[in-house]
Amino acid sequence: MNHPVLSAERLSLGFEERIVVRGLDLSLERGSVTTIIGPNGCGKSTLLKGLSRLLKPGDGRVLLDGKDLRSFSQRAIAQRIAVLPQTPIAPAGLTVSELVTRGRHPRQKWYQQFSAGDEAAVAAALEATDVSALAHTVLDDLSGGQRQRAWISMALAQESDILLLDEPTTYLDLAHQVEVLELVRRLNRELGRTVVMVLHDISLAARYSDRIVAMKDGLIEAQGTPAEVVTAELLWSIFGLRAHVVPEPSEGRPHVIPLGSETAVPAGPGLSAASELPASFELPA
Repeated sequence: MNHPVLSAERLSLGFEERIVVRGLDLSLERGSVTTIIGPNGCGKSTLLKGLSRLLKPGDGRVLLDGKDLRSFSQRAIAQRIAVLPQTPIAPAGLTVSELVTRGRHPRQKWYQQFSAGDEAAVAAALEATDVSALAHTVLDDLSGGQRQRAWISMALAQESDILLLDEPTTYLDLAHQVEVLELVRRLNRELGRTVVMVLHDISLAARYSDRIVAMKDGLIEAQGTPAEVVTAELLWSIFGLRAHVVPEPSEGRPHVIPLGSETAVPAGPGLSAASELPASFELPA
């Protein structure tokens, strides 16, 4: 029987008495790019923490290749799952090469010197993310896109086959967002990495993902291909957003065109122009 590479069964997660993720089931296919979308506070980042055991379940379990994640040591998990938080912090003065070298820690024993294999893994990670020329540059001197590529390079140096990326495009302008997501897609296609990421831009999520998981109030409201999930009905149901969803011209993937709050809503049977838009309402093309 083929197991998903990473899955959650009846997973509940929270902090002290506050439950954030509630009885959630999720299966992640090996070699896929899955993006989690949803409003602020719905549990997206908390779910990533639970999938990597940075946060222990209050109930349910996470499975890695069909085995309970609790049966793995933290080092063994780090060898399989690399996590890039939303706002990673590095010591002042750290160079790109020094940062990426830290990705080798889960692969080393306390008595082991930095080996030729470690050097090769760091060099490969720098090359894969196109930051080899910046190896001796201090992180603070990089642009936002370059800095994010350096952090992804560190995650790659772990040689983990699963990458969990929490809002990897945060604080980046559109050009650098596309640059980072093109890199993520290339790592998936050329190196076979399984990627799970949280994004806020739904059009970019649809463009760069194999599957979309939409969350609201700690639950999964919808999951499937971008075309199955990114609809005007779902955007209204989850975000309260009026929008057209149209196919973009290059690949035909869903593209979201938000409508302002003053945009008139066409009247119809049981729906006046002043009515709120119900979840089942389809905006006209």
